[in-house]
Amino acid sequence: MRGTVLKDPLSMLRAGTVVIGLLVAGAVFGRPTDAADAATAPQGEPVAEDREVILITGSTGGLGREVALELAGTGTHIVVHGRNQERGEEVVRQIEEAGVGSARFYAADLASLAEVRAFADAILRDYDRLDVLVNNAGIWLDQETRQLSPDGHELHFHVNYLSHYMLTRLLLPLIERSTPARIVNVSSVAQRPLEFDDLMLERDYSDSRGYAQSKLAQILFAFDLAEELAGTGIGVFALHPATMMDTDMVLSRGAEPRASVREGMESVVRAVRAPDLQSGQYFNGTAAAEANEQAYDEEARARLRRVSEDLTGVPR
Repeated sequence: MRGTVLKDPLSMLRAGTVVIGLLVAGAVFGRPTDAADAATAPQGEPVAEDREVILITGSTGGLGREVALELAGTGTHIVVHGRNQERGEEVVRQIEEAGVGSARFYAADLASLAEVRAFADAILRDYDRLDVLVNNAGIWLDQETRQLSPDGHELHFHVNYLSHYMLTRLLLPLIERSTPARIVNVSSVAQRPLEFDDLMLERDYSDSRGYAQSKLAQILFAFDLAEELAGTGIGVFALHPATMMDTDMVLSRGAEPRASVREGMESVVRAVRAPDLQSGQYFNGTAAAEANEQAYDEEARARLRRVSEDLTGVPR
C-alpha cells in the first residue's frame, strides 16, 4: 500500500471520494445532447459556507442515491448528479425535507466529454470547496453489439472510466483547496487487464469484457492519483461495494441479487468517513483487498494516463 494515512476523524468529515459501482450506478449514457443543455442552473438551495460538500455522480438512483441520502443525514451538502431532471429534483427534495443536509441537482450526460466539461465548469463556478468526489456513475450494457459514445469511444470505457478521469482532473484544483479531502472510485471485482492495442474493443467485444476493463481502469487511475497526491492531504481509494446488489439494473437483467444496495452503501460511506485509511488502497466491501495485478504495474498506469490525456485533452 502507498500514500499517506489520514487519521483525524473530524477531518475525515471533509474528505473527497471517488466511487464507481458494481453494475450500474445511475444510467447516464446514450443520448446525444447539446453541451449547452448540460449542467444547467442547479436545482436546490445554495450551500452554507461551513458545510462539507460531497459530489456523487450517478446519484439519482441505485447505489448513488442511497449514498447521497445517507451522507446528507450528517448535515452535508450533496451535489446530486444524473441525467433525469425529475429524479434529480426528487432526491434534492428528500434531502431538504429531512431538514439536516442540503442539496443541488446538476444534469449532465457522462457519455459526452463536452457535457462533462460543462458540468465541471458549473461546479467550479458555483462552489468554493469540494471535500469529497464520489465517482459512482456507471453502466453495464446488455447488448452484443459494441456501442460508441458521441466522441467515438467504446461506451463502457467512456462512461465508467474516461468521463470520471476528465471530471476528476478538472475538479482537482478545487479539491486541493479543500484538504483534507478524498477521492474514491467505486470499481468492481469484475476486472480484466487493459489491452492497450485494443482499448476500444474493435476486435474482441463483449459487454462483460467492456465492463471489466473499464472497472480495472478506474483502479489504475486511483492508484496513480494516490501516488501523485501523496502528502497533500487528499486520500484516493477504489472499492467494490457489493456483489449483484438489488438495483433496478440487476433486476431488469433477470439476475438474482446477492446483496442489498444498503450493503453497498455502507461500503462506500466507510470509504468516505473512516479514519486511518491509507491512500492508494482497494477495498472489497469494507475489507482491504488485492486488485488485478495490472493495477500495480507502473508502466501500465503511465500508459493509461497518456491515453487518457490524449482522449480528453486534459493533462496531468
